[in-house]
Amino acid sequence: MKEATGELNVTVIVVTIVAVLSLFFFTIIWPKIQGNFRHNASCNNAICPCPARDSNGLCVIPEHGTVECYVKGHPEEKIMCTWKG
Repeated sequence: MKEATGELNVTVIVVTIVAVLSLFFFTIIWPKIQGNFRHNASCNNAICPCPARDSNGLCVIPEHGTVECYVKGHPEEKIMCTWKG
């Protein structure tokens, strides 16, 4: 009987640990992953005009690496994306 009680205690501990880790993942980590994915997806579909041109008319790469872009079909919605050239 003691062995059965010991196995039950281990099972309860394992289930509790899995529940706590799942709660941590789905409340803290998953929203960050999902937000990052949404931002990257919107940047992939964004239109980023050239921020500046040199004397030859070639586009100048920004020093900070990000430019202001807008979502296709919604030029009033501005987002900051990494310059891809």
